[in-house]
Amino acid sequence: VNTIAVLGFKRRMVPVLVVWLALCLSGTWAVDRSNFKTCDQSSFCKRQRALKPGESPYRALLETMELTNTRLTLQLINDNNKVRLLLELYRLQGNMTRVKINELKPLKPRYEVPDVLVREPPTEPLSVLSQDENGVVLSLGVESQRVIVSAQPFRLDIVEGHNVLMSLNSRESHTCTHTHAHTHTHTRTTKEEEEKVEEGMWEETFKSHSDSKPNGPSAVSLDFSLPGVEHVYGIPEHADTLRLKTTDNGDPYRLYNLDVFQYELYNPMALYGAVPVMLAHNTQRTTGIFWLNAAETWVDISSNTAGKTVFGKMLDYVQGSSETPQTDVRWISESGIIDVFIMLGPTPKDIFSQYASLTGTQSFPPLSSLGYHQCRWNYNDQEDVRSVDAGFDEHDIPYDFIWLDIEHTDGKRYFTWDPHKFASPKDMLQGLKDKKRNMVAIVDPHIKVDSNYKIHNEIRSRGFYVKNKDGGDYEGWCWPGNAGYPDFTQPDMRAWWASMFSYDQYEGSMDNLYTWNDMNEPSVFNGPEVTMHKDAVHGSWEHRDVHNLYGLYVHRATMEGLIQRSGGVERPFVLTRAFFAGSQRYGAVWTGDNAAEWDHLKISIPMCLSLGLVGISFCGADVGGFFKSPSPELLVRWYQTGAYQPFFRAHAHLDTPRREPWLFGPENTALIREVIRQRYTFLPYWYQLFYHAYRTGEPVMRALWVEYPQDPATFAVDDEFLIGRDLLVHPVTEEGARGVTAFLPGKEEVWFDIHTFQKHNGAQNLYIPVTMSSIPVFQRGGSIIPRKLRVRRSSACMEHDPYTLFVALNTRRTAEGELYIDDGHTFNFDNKEFIHRRLFFSNNVLSSVNVAPEAQFTTKSWIERVVILGASKPRKVTLITAGKLKTAVCNKENKVFNVGCSFQVVLSVLHEQCLKEAPVFRVKIYFALFLFADGHKSQLDFDFDASVSVLTIRKPSMNAGEDWSMALQ
Repeated sequence: VNTIAVLGFKRRMVPVLVVWLALCLSGTWAVDRSNFKTCDQSSFCKRQRALKPGESPYRALLETMELTNTRLTLQLINDNNKVRLLLELYRLQGNMTRVKINELKPLKPRYEVPDVLVREPPTEPLSVLSQDENGVVLSLGVESQRVIVSAQPFRLDIVEGHNVLMSLNSRESHTCTHTHAHTHTHTRTTKEEEEKVEEGMWEETFKSHSDSKPNGPSAVSLDFSLPGVEHVYGIPEHADTLRLKTTDNGDPYRLYNLDVFQYELYNPMALYGAVPVMLAHNTQRTTGIFWLNAAETWVDISSNTAGKTVFGKMLDYVQGSSETPQTDVRWISESGIIDVFIMLGPTPKDIFSQYASLTGTQSFPPLSSLGYHQCRWNYNDQEDVRSVDAGFDEHDIPYDFIWLDIEHTDGKRYFTWDPHKFASPKDMLQGLKDKKRNMVAIVDPHIKVDSNYKIHNEIRSRGFYVKNKDGGDYEGWCWPGNAGYPDFTQPDMRAWWASMFSYDQYEGSMDNLYTWNDMNEPSVFNGPEVTMHKDAVHGSWEHRDVHNLYGLYVHRATMEGLIQRSGGVERPFVLTRAFFAGSQRYGAVWTGDNAAEWDHLKISIPMCLSLGLVGISFCGADVGGFFKSPSPELLVRWYQTGAYQPFFRAHAHLDTPRREPWLFGPENTALIREVIRQRYTFLPYWYQLFYHAYRTGEPVMRALWVEYPQDPATFAVDDEFLIGRDLLVHPVTEEGARGVTAFLPGKEEVWFDIHTFQKHNGAQNLYIPVTMSSIPVFQRGGSIIPRKLRVRRSSACMEHDPYTLFVALNTRRTAEGELYIDDGHTFNFDNKEFIHRRLFFSNNVLSSVNVAPEAQFTTKSWIERVVILGASKPRKVTLITAGKLKTAVCNKENKVFNVGCSFQVVLSVLHEQCLKEAPVFRVKIYFALFLFADGHKSQLDFDFDASVSVLTIRKPSMNAGEDWSMALQ
């Protein structure tokens, strides 16, 4: 729900809120830009941006350098005011470097972000290679990587061999506004300059709101130069292209969690979440910058190739221009310290691993949450819920979750139910549970100030509310009217909040009720920029220091509550709107209150791709658009896109006509039904991708350049995407489209249309005629994808159903994939209760082997069918179930093993002898042929379609958890 109420609800809201809403509703469904600051209206951003490159006064005092086994410390001095800073430099495990800069003796402590890092990052030794009066050279221990610390002006260069990978303060834009008493002035040469600097430092006004700034200015900034780089990505959340644009002629990208009503597209305005992580990529290397600061932050980007046409770049090449492409990035934060992690890759997947080691991986969601979610503001009552639920069955459309928005509560009091409309919530939940379905109910972090409301009374009595600048409880307007805001930065508050989700506290809840945290930026209707005043107080800190953390803490406390209510057994599902670095550990996010417009459909792709690059894989957009009413064509196309994005939920504003999938005529119902059913057939693939995201930090929904990092043609593509590495999706996002042009990457690749099985070569732009039923999706040759084709009313109903393996052969006539199975909802997988099998096809043999022999789990599912794309017609197909292996051949070292041992033993021999470099979760079988000496053999029926070279092997019927091999002869 956004901060716009409908007219019918005005009578319920207090008059002040009515006035605010009326202003917001004045004649347009679009963002009011005047409600949100530009850089010029944010005094610290304006001051910092006014500094020209080369004006940084900082010098390194090399005589203060101290080097221990874990870190280097060095003092920096501002030659203008003689204030000293402390530089700390760490070499971290995993090819990362950490740089911290703080005041040596601050007037009061500066905020350092807690709770985001999963642990204190382990360090590795630094050593001095050389030193003179101009600087010091340190070894980073990785090949020829070094850090060069230059003294005057202060500068850091990270080099490898003769190449500079990244420079810090090379443009001399580093600042650290030192904390000082109000009577002091920032050192300048003239009185006029002093007065100019003072403006907005000690008090700042935006519209009718005043920020008292009791601690004065404390901004920090640092620039980074990236030689050889033209493409940078990340720093979500922005409704913009995947590749970040230069900001020379406009505002910087802003990171400041805000409730923005129907946001504009293709601009750097702040939105609901902020992840201060940027990736830089070229054909040789991927690097990353993680700026660990939770205050309002602006990011400027410039490039020496910006604006040059392709012809201009070719002309530079022909004329022998020696200018190396370079991107420069400057980070500016209002408060806190400089704490930056430099991730040196060198590959995209190394970056994902490095960042995951710092902030954790995507939580492993329950399987049901990967199904379809039906939501609107609001389903009216229990009968409405029952009717919508029955409608899905009547129209044979599967779904897993139905959602309740704010109107389900008793007067916007969260953890309660409307006593008239939802009088028997357990009966409602039990009805869903009987069908193996679930519900999500909203729980927002603004609490109605009401002495008859238990939640409010407990928070107030425990002193858990955020305080205003004068020490009283901070209050603002939100959905309930006057509301207090719990201080989620306090561990005691988070623990208490988590306890409220227990079944004896949250009356009417059951184990199939999950949670949605909205409005947690936090949204304050009558606050500056629709959020909390910066001089509000969280313990010892101002809200300006912690702002971007607030949503993460709400998300975390809610997630912990859902885990605790089950005694630590069940995996939670919690959706959040606001987020920060590390939010991936706690659940899913969505792109907020979008609109039923074609451009909003298009922008959902780069928005989710950007989130995936910075660790948040569980992303989706409101299908159909939250505001306005989609045409049937737009709605169908949005379902077709959303079905291939990680979080798949339809949602709509209270003012819009109902839009359940069957309300747009039989033809559109059939189209929507088909794509939702497609989603369910791919659930095994989605699930194992999320398992890998949990284990490795790799994104589920991927930009093409992640898998094809040396192909510049992929670097700016954001109208199509990969799911894992094996599915390529190019949604239809243009109104009235008769065709789309998809780029199929990879010079050596082949791609198979999953609907027609037609084969296409990679490294080409392929024009695809489309109709309303078309969803261009391709499976990569060389892959094996498990699917479940028996679609039922929910994912849990399909638990024991059989698998069909789709084997797409590459040009070498090989393929590999995997199958992951567990119970789908508990944490038992962490106790080795799962099945993880490697599937591979080579030399006309398809085999399934166990890559986790220490794990114990059983399944009733079986292999029902094998479909081989790009096949030749065999004379016969023989199934050989697990027995003794006679021969295994591995072409990595061209060895032949003649052994009489179990299938698993030979697999371990292959690992040891041929695959030492391959981790267990990414086994790369180069060539393996297994012949069973005493396994059971049977002949299988098959069909061969010569027109598309597709072989379908029917009813092999082996258990999905068994060892087996299938030989084509």
